[in-house]
Amino acid sequence: MNRITAKTRWILLGAVALCGLVVCVGLAWWLGEQGYGLREAVDWVLAQVRGLGPVAFFSLMALLPSAGVPVSVFTLTAGPVFAPVMGLPLVVVISLLCLGINLALTYGLSRWILRPWVERLCAWLGFKIPEVSEADQRSLVVLVRVTPGPPYVLQNYVLGVARVAFGTYFLISWAIVSLYSTAMILFGDALVNGRGRGVLIAVSLLVAFVVGVRFARKKLNRQKPGLAEEVASK
Repeated sequence: MNRITAKTRWILLGAVALCGLVVCVGLAWWLGEQGYGLREAVDWVLAQVRGLGPVAFFSLMALLPSAGVPVSVFTLTAGPVFAPVMGLPLVVVISLLCLGINLALTYGLSRWILRPWVERLCAWLGFKIPEVSEADQRSLVVLVRVTPGPPYVLQNYVLGVARVAFGTYFLISWAIVSLYSTAMILFGDALVNGRGRGVLIAVSLLVAFVVGVRFARKKLNRQKPGLAEEVASK
């Protein structure tokens, strides 16, 4: 299988983003034709999610990110839909448990079941699977999680294929994913319900997360320059 070039990869990603934009614009136009404004459209989407019920919703949250569905689809809607009946703290706890299940699921799939296909996919996309010693595994997990570019599902599969120890993979990944996802849940709930203070708090958490990620990456680049270049080579 030929390795995809960086230019081609960006063209493909741009095409996917463009298709997503076209779908969103088309959906917005259709909802406008049906008499829905922006607020009514948001309420309609949330009503569809609410119709799933918490059991189905959180089950899908635990499973679908392994197939590439963005985690933000769930984190942005979980709060406004289920916090009124379950309470926001419980929604956050259950969401983080679901993400923990998903992390374990994708690790198992990539390490023992889908490994040959994941290796071919990574090679085709141009993402290099690093060779890492046991002493560098913690640094590798952090670097993969804070390196911009690879989506969440690909990060999981790369770490599984790289044979990182499950405990190292899970604890570090869950900590990083939990911080970001909690901020997104709080942001979605506050935004939909018009809580300006809540939006400000959530945005502050997101900004702090981004700053922390940049700091962690710079520090690891200095400590593990070879490993950082290997992770970033794509």
